[in-house]
Amino acid sequence: MSGEIPDVGDLRGRLWSDEPSKIDFLAARAVAETISDAVLDDSLDPLAIGLSGPWGSGKTTVLELIKLDLDNRSDAGDGKTILTVRTDPWRYDPSVGAKESLIAEVLDVLTAELESKPETKTGRAIKLLKKLARRVDWAKAIKLAAKTSLALQIPSVDDLTDLIREPSEDEASEGEVRGLAGFRAEFEELMSSDELKHIRRVAVLVDDLDRCLVDTVVETLEAIRLFLSVKGMAFVIAADEERVAEAIRAKLPEWTMPEERPGGKDALPTEPPSKLYLHKIVQTTVPLPALGAFDTESYVLLLQLQNRVDPQLTDEQLQAVIDECTKLRGVGALDGLKTPTGFDIQQELAFAHRLTTILYEKFMGNPRRIKRFLNDLNIRRSIAARRGISLDLDVVAKLMVLEVLLPDQFQEVLSWLRTGELRDRLSALETLANTSKTEESDDTASADEATAQEPEMEETESASGSSEKDAKAVAERETAAPVAVVPVFSDDLIRWAKLLPDLKEIDLSPYLHLAASFSGDLLVSQELPQRLRDLSVQLMALRTVDRMLLSEDRLKALPLEDVRTLVRHLGLRARDRIQEQRGAVSGIGRLAAAHPSVVPMALDAFRRLPVKDLMVATAMHLRGLAIPGMEDVITDLTSRMSDGPEKKALTTAPATVGRP
Repeated sequence: MSGEIPDVGDLRGRLWSDEPSKIDFLAARAVAETISDAVLDDSLDPLAIGLSGPWGSGKTTVLELIKLDLDNRSDAGDGKTILTVRTDPWRYDPSVGAKESLIAEVLDVLTAELESKPETKTGRAIKLLKKLARRVDWAKAIKLAAKTSLALQIPSVDDLTDLIREPSEDEASEGEVRGLAGFRAEFEELMSSDELKHIRRVAVLVDDLDRCLVDTVVETLEAIRLFLSVKGMAFVIAADEERVAEAIRAKLPEWTMPEERPGGKDALPTEPPSKLYLHKIVQTTVPLPALGAFDTESYVLLLQLQNRVDPQLTDEQLQAVIDECTKLRGVGALDGLKTPTGFDIQQELAFAHRLTTILYEKFMGNPRRIKRFLNDLNIRRSIAARRGISLDLDVVAKLMVLEVLLPDQFQEVLSWLRTGELRDRLSALETLANTSKTEESDDTASADEATAQEPEMEETESASGSSEKDAKAVAERETAAPVAVVPVFSDDLIRWAKLLPDLKEIDLSPYLHLAASFSGDLLVSQELPQRLRDLSVQLMALRTVDRMLLSEDRLKALPLEDVRTLVRHLGLRARDRIQEQRGAVSGIGRLAAAHPSVVPMALDAFRRLPVKDLMVATAMHLRGLAIPGMEDVITDLTSRMSDGPEKKALTTAPATVGRP
């Protein structure tokens, strides 16, 4: 982790749109083409077919694939046209009504088709369309009048003139019935007219019905059944069948609908009246299958490749990878996946493989939830980077799995941060997760278990600080026989810890503070009693003016128990929070200078500093501490360090004589 703000240019434009994709990442083309076949089957004319799946399962994408397939089949050498009407009742104007809105959309498409052909502009079909449109206008007017009267409002003149248009003399017929009465017969006449003989099918693709209010759901179904279900019409209704049935049940109470006739003891289970009502309108329902484990892995892979920045795949190259994934579906693994020449996708493959199992299980194969997780991941990483928190994508992904999919366990990890146990607990958790059952049973008292212990930096009675030899002996006794406490972790936490990469050597506190802030969780430290919290902040101050606020006399007057608590607290801070490392080391040095009896605890805290994260400024300060036993600590630290500026600062920086 770096304190500098990194270049985050590679994080821009990495979000995935929630709009339906025209690229088949979900292997849904087979479903789409099967439904297209049913739409064009003359033996099923007219047709209403359902496409059922929960929210986010990809129904809208399948509808888009159906439209593309029908468009490709339109006028395929036989001169027959397939018209598609894409409609979304969720977006209907509630003041107009769902029945009228759906009918108007169908009529608009037919009008555009007829007006595109000069020979039909004055034909009988156009006159029928105008007559049907007037019926819809009257139905709108009646609905508007009803709504405004209930609200004790008077419709505006514009509303009435727009909705209630009187027919011209050549359009009017004596005794014409206003409203939707007789609409179906006239619509059937229109669809069988000579001007529309070139129309093989009008396919109405209904989306998001399961998101609608109860009235809209029922009115849309009624429009399909009562007014539009004539030869030449086909409806594909994409919705969660259970939610639609719930809406029917709410609008039409069960007792008002006939029950299915009971059968004998071997009869199939009866369906509730709401389902019977729905199945009376929809002949059959095609369930949209959830993504399997293989599909989840390939979906995560393909999403990454779609938004890849450097080098970027062309649409043709991406399609080539999609085709390869399709070929491997029968194998059930992406091993051996062929990639476009010059493109290395091993990183994306490893990422997808690593996350697949837990995403598949927790999101139950739901594409939208997977996509949202990846979007949240990239947003969080981008915000963190712009705040100077630079973490690898794999690290952020692992933390996001915990935060989003295992919220209770995430709170547990936050509690470790509050109590200053984060690095110890993570080390213990990852050691347990990475230890096989055989190793655990063969060597229950091995070094692995020792790693999982929580050491206590306690003062020993023999610690006098009178000599370097005594201090070293006390420190050795304190660390040689800690109280063995093996933390207990949940199965979910252990499973999460198995995900790569390991986190115990990474300073996660800035990211965890950021993640907690998004949910309004203030990480107030629980490591210290309240009376010592302000004192610990003063001890970690680096500016001279701030250090002077805490005099040496005041430090010497502190009770020994408080001094020990502060040394233990600052030792954990120095180890777990890199950005506070320098100040924490300084504070420990001041306490050791004021209370020689805690020198062994101070030396032990310094030995426990992670050499991988040791900062140059911290190394220089350690070198300058005039504490008995520091030379041995420096020797120990340098023996575990690679050559670099930190090691050089620890070994060659001029020592400062006097108080820390």
